[in-house]
Amino acid sequence: MRILSGIQPSGTLHLGNYFGMMRRMIAYQERGELFCILVNLHALTSLFDSERLRSNTLDAALHFLALGLDPERCYFWVQSDVPEHTELAWYLSNITPIGLLQRAHSYKDKIARGLPANAGLFTYPVLMAADILLFQSDVVPVGKDQKQHVEMTRDIAIRFNSTYGEVFKIPDVEVEEAVAVVPGIDGRKMSKSYGNYIDIFEDKESLKKKVMSIVTDSTPVEMPKDPDMCSLFALFKLFADEEETIALAQRYRAGGLKYSEVKSELAERIWNYFAPYREKRAALAENPDRVAEIMRMGAEKARAVGLETIKAVRQAVGMSYTP
Repeated sequence: MRILSGIQPSGTLHLGNYFGMMRRMIAYQERGELFCILVNLHALTSLFDSERLRSNTLDAALHFLALGLDPERCYFWVQSDVPEHTELAWYLSNITPIGLLQRAHSYKDKIARGLPANAGLFTYPVLMAADILLFQSDVVPVGKDQKQHVEMTRDIAIRFNSTYGEVFKIPDVEVEEAVAVVPGIDGRKMSKSYGNYIDIFEDKESLKKKVMSIVTDSTPVEMPKDPDMCSLFALFKLFADEEETIALAQRYRAGGLKYSEVKSELAERIWNYFAPYREKRAALAENPDRVAEIMRMGAEKARAVGLETIKAVRQAVGMSYTP
């Protein structure tokens, strides 16, 4: 079974990315043939600082490798290193109805948040469809916000197959309903765009400062508190086992709980949780040439798979004009 997903290096990878997607992606190495992409072409729709994009792409590679993604057991590459992504996107764009793209919730949401209404943002689902179909993916695990894009991929693939013949496998979408929204330090969903995130590999001083600034209510110390309404509790649960979570909930409801004590403990737990990965990341960061070589080899390996699809597509649409 081929499993494909990707992540944009549009900003710092944070706890929301880790618990929402990255940890799950790394675990997929055990389930099947994993294709993991750093989709830097998609990041161009919202990030216009070339130095930041370069730095973010390297950081994302370091994060994944440090956290356990094994390039020997999966396909791991940077999107722009495989030109067939954009070639296939062009073929697909010519059979994609404008009306389909106009119905994209993500496009409407991003425009409402103030992102420029450029053609790249509008045609984002076509490039995402190319990412998925290029590798004849069986399953695409996504969050709820990306489910529609995979459904659009299915529509595009069906339309292409109807027009040119059976070229593409129709992928299934897998939405992980159990993944909770990771709250940011301001209580909203942790997000790069909100600037309310905690980096996976935050330095210790910055980590403590951010955790201590997590927004909590003004309930007096001696009064009972509702753990289910507290973003601090929601973050703590990510780093605690079931017994520890139950015990903390009881402390909340009993009264006498100081939020500052929970914050101090949470900062320690986050630091200790990522400690072994932090050491591995530091070692990788000392040899950026080795990381670049890993990504280059990953692109070669992925491209060899994608070329098989592209050959079939070229033949189907009439690009192969010689005998």
